[in-house]
Amino acid sequence: MARRTKVYEGKAKVLYEGPEPGTLVQYFKDDATAFNAEKRAVIDGKGVLNNRLSEFFMSGLNAIGVPTHFIRRINMREQLIRAVEIIPLEVVVRNVAAGSLSKRLGIEEGTALPRPIVEFYYKDDALGDPLVSEEHVIAFGWASQQDLDDMVQLALRVNDFLSGVMLGVGIKLVDFKIEIGRIWENDFQRLIIADEISPDSCRLWDMRTGEKLDKDVFRRDLGNLADAYTEVAKRLGVLPSNGKVMTRPTLIN
Repeated sequence: MARRTKVYEGKAKVLYEGPEPGTLVQYFKDDATAFNAEKRAVIDGKGVLNNRLSEFFMSGLNAIGVPTHFIRRINMREQLIRAVEIIPLEVVVRNVAAGSLSKRLGIEEGTALPRPIVEFYYKDDALGDPLVSEEHVIAFGWASQQDLDDMVQLALRVNDFLSGVMLGVGIKLVDFKIEIGRIWENDFQRLIIADEISPDSCRLWDMRTGEKLDKDVFRRDLGNLADAYTEVAKRLGVLPSNGKVMTRPTLIN
């Protein structure tokens, strides 16, 4: 079988050309990074867990009419996705003060926010993905005002969905990051959720104990990252309660 063509490799995923025009294969790596990749590690099984969890969330969003790039899972580490033109912005929705918001504004971590806050960060690793305003986004042509309005509405719908799902399994959705891409259907542009939704891109706290079940476990050296992600997967029914993650699957090239 011919080796696939790599399209892009990021910190946590690799994109390959898909089997049909307009598709890509998204491969989830075991690499963990933090602080703009200044801290790195390889966590056995992380890619498998994120593949399954992102499939769960993306499928759920598709089912309620929130469009995503997800088509189907191929194997333990790969998904078939739609090719999109990524808008160069990270869209962050915050429900509770944590992370950079707490540091930036001096708000105690864990403080409930009066309403969900949507922020935009310019995707540029060399600059550290800086926070930008809507004025910056429009002035530099990264997105139009209509795009921004649509992105906020998409982000808030994702927030409603994720918050409800997590509440049902005793987890507080503190904040999360998504990416949004453009697709064209004839001459009509449509915005859809892209990249991934997983504990890599969300802050998740146990509602009873406050235990962190997300990448802060790695950032702050709070324990085993794979164990935290496995706990999330088990609560959501993505893994059986006594299930184990196979960490070294055979890959098909």
